[in-house]
Amino acid sequence: MPKITVITRKAYGGAYDVMASKHLRGDLNYAWPTAEIAVMGAKGAVEIIFRGLNEEGIAEKTREYEARFANPFVAASKGFIDEVIQPHSTRRRIALGLRKLRHKALENPWKKHDNIPL
Repeated sequence: MPKITVITRKAYGGAYDVMASKHLRGDLNYAWPTAEIAVMGAKGAVEIIFRGLNEEGIAEKTREYEARFANPFVAASKGFIDEVIQPHSTRRRIALGLRKLRHKALENPWKKHDNIPL
């Protein structure tokens, strides 16, 4: 079965990993330009990293964090996203991906031991 993912809004941490990401052998991963892909939300990360700041400082650092990290282009540059696509081309990209993966053959990694019957 082909695994094609389109991230449209927010994908943080473990939720990103289990949504057929490249880490779990997803075939094609796309993201819209408005998507946010990061380890955690900007405000939460800034509050942890910069604990002693006042509200204005936290707001400023949150904007910096969002501009620098919470966008799909960082993930695409690292190879976690295949391509950042425009929303109007989503259907065409998924259809093309399904045609490319029509004859996909799954190759599971070798396992030394099977699960024991319980």
